Amino acid sequence: MASMLMQTVRSCSANSSWAARFATRSLSTSSSLQAQVQTKSKKSLAKPGVKNIVLVDGVRTPFLLSGTTYRDLMPHDLARAALQGLLNKTGLPKDAVDYIVYGTVIQEVKTSNVAREAALGAGFSDKIPAHTVTMACISSNQAMTTAAGLIAAGQCDAVVAGGVEFMSDVPIRHSRKMRKTMLSLNKAKTLSQRLSLLGSIRLSHLSPELPAVAEFSTAETMGHSADRLAAAFGVTRLEQDEFALRSHTLAKKAQDAGLLSDVISFNVPGKDTVSKDNGIRPSSMEQLAKLKPAFIKPHGTVTAANSSFLTDGASAVLIMSEEKALAMGYKPKAYLRDFVYVSQDPKDQLLLGPTYGTPKVLERSGLSMADIDVFEFHEAFAGQIMANLKAMDSDWFAQTYMGKKSKVGTPPMEKFNTWGGSLSLGHPFGATGCRLVMTVAHRLQKEGGQYGLVAACAAGGQGHAMVIEAYPQ
Repeated sequence: MASMLMQTVRSCSANSSWAARFATRSLSTSSSLQAQVQTKSKKSLAKPGVKNIVLVDGVRTPFLLSGTTYRDLMPHDLARAALQGLLNKTGLPKDAVDYIVYGTVIQEVKTSNVAREAALGAGFSDKIPAHTVTMACISSNQAMTTAAGLIAAGQCDAVVAGGVEFMSDVPIRHSRKMRKTMLSLNKAKTLSQRLSLLGSIRLSHLSPELPAVAEFSTAETMGHSADRLAAAFGVTRLEQDEFALRSHTLAKKAQDAGLLSDVISFNVPGKDTVSKDNGIRPSSMEQLAKLKPAFIKPHGTVTAANSSFLTDGASAVLIMSEEKALAMGYKPKAYLRDFVYVSQDPKDQLLLGPTYGTPKVLERSGLSMADIDVFEFHEAFAGQIMANLKAMDSDWFAQTYMGKKSKVGTPPMEKFNTWGGSLSLGHPFGATGCRLVMTVAHRLQKEGGQYGLVAACAAGGQGHAMVIEAYPQ
């Protein structure tokens, strides 16, 4: 696979290196983009006889580095805060929602259906059903499309979707042998049986099982896979550090300009009120170059700085049929249009979801890359983003692996993640999808565009892509 993918690198470098072309693109795109913005007049993607599904509004807690201000909370606390923030922002009556869907990845065993517990805590009616979904880093994407499906099927008119992740306190299990012994102890009926079981415990049984961001099917950590993918596509350390710096620089500018308007303040019990993400840290290329490889040592190119960091946070969005939203006096932010889920080899193509999802969703929508005004891709690793961009720009890859006649092409960088991304804003696994969709909606409003595209990779070799259409202003 690696040797074959190197052909992609050559196909991307026929005239000049991708790195050179990337380096010519400004890290600060705001001013140039504003100069180019014009309100679009492309046709709408509304379909006869099909309900228009709208994104009314959305919020998220500040995304914080795990182990910081949120460290003493539980996942449902963050989810509850997001739901309450959504109620406050929209003025939505608590009994006006038909259903609640939440996404999460690493579940707290005490609140396995975190959607239900958070909804009850936020004061929603106990008559409103709620369930929790999990699909790795696209869990809240799945929550949103589940909501859209319920509305499209006529089952609901108003659904709250969201996601939460809490990496400050993850379940740590006893070893399998220790668990078996403890369960047997619980069933033991006599003192001699209990003493016999206690006597069977060995020191090695006390070793805990720590969770890892690794593939069950391959036992490979995602960072290791990202490093291999970057090498296969010829993505250099310099390219990755440049992209990471771009992400943090643009995120800082967006934060300072007040563009991250979906972030709500959260009064953490016993601590300070937090009102902004705390992982945005613009640096310099010189500082980034000092970091050592984090996964493949000593020659890898993925470092702590060009990877997304473990994050705590929650998000929530209100999704409605257009008819219901207008009847309740809302002015929606965007239409949720076509979406796709994709899946591929979790060994060598674990993080290529955007490459597979983008052309598929464009084809479903009848759009081309040129029609898209705003791109928001999940940044798991800088190397993952760069590898996807190279794959999308390769006819050979499209023909060999995707059965396409030609490449889909790469997004113009002046349209791509211009308010930062997961590398800088943070990545609570179960909550990122809602952030991506809200960012597209806000950027379309700000920049006067009509169509936006969200794309993300996920563990298991899966991915998601969705087309979003601006609501007429």
